[in-house]
Amino acid sequence: MNRQSQFSYDCNACGRCCRDKVITLAPYDVLKIARAAGVSTGEAVRRFTLRRGSILKFGADGACVALAGTRCAIHDGRPLACRLYPLGVERDSASHGERFVMLEPVPGSLGVYGGDGTVGGFLEAQDADEHLEANDRYRGLIRRMRVRVADLIDFEKIEPREFWRRATREALAESAYDPNPLIDALFDPDGLVGHRDDDEAEMFVHIAALAVKIGKTTEPDMLAAAAVMLAVSLGYSPAEAIGI
Repeated sequence: MNRQSQFSYDCNACGRCCRDKVITLAPYDVLKIARAAGVSTGEAVRRFTLRRGSILKFGADGACVALAGTRCAIHDGRPLACRLYPLGVERDSASHGERFVMLEPVPGSLGVYGGDGTVGGFLEAQDADEHLEANDRYRGLIRRMRVRVADLIDFEKIEPREFWRRATREALAESAYDPNPLIDALFDPDGLVGHRDDDEAEMFVHIAALAVKIGKTTEPDMLAAAAVMLAVSLGYSPAEAIGI
């Protein structure tokens, strides 16, 4: 499906899509969650996420931690994946293209699928493009980290596939991972640049500060793990960080 494809969806707030999911978060998602919850991004990471800010947290009962009854308590700041539902987006790293797929309904869902609109109209109604555009801007940092890694490491002496395999394992580890200030800075804009009232302005300042931090980082393993983490959080495969 593309933006011109016929599609509509009426959510009837049953809350069933807010249970038993794995929802990946991008840095901009965390920023929006924090603002909607009225907390700092560091507190949002602690309260609403797993894996250092990159996955939305769900409770032991299977419900999203932001779910209040059948309603989202941070609806204005809900992540991109929640805005897109029941659509998913597939990004083509080579062509910068996008393709949308319609997801299977959650069992028992009261949502109603239809065709009296378009995918583009649905995205506009959900304010999804703000997140998609922010993710495109953060994506530029992946190449910057990859170039910095190449500056710091001699791949004539170190086998590159094993190096990037280690980086991927480290980035996606649920526990027992090494401290990584660069990953922390990705998901905690307030901690890096301070709180701003304008989310878009903070995003630009955050990206600029991250670029400076990348240039000052001298540990290639740290840079590589952060590159993989950012790639995955933006909806790409780890291969995006490697540049293949």
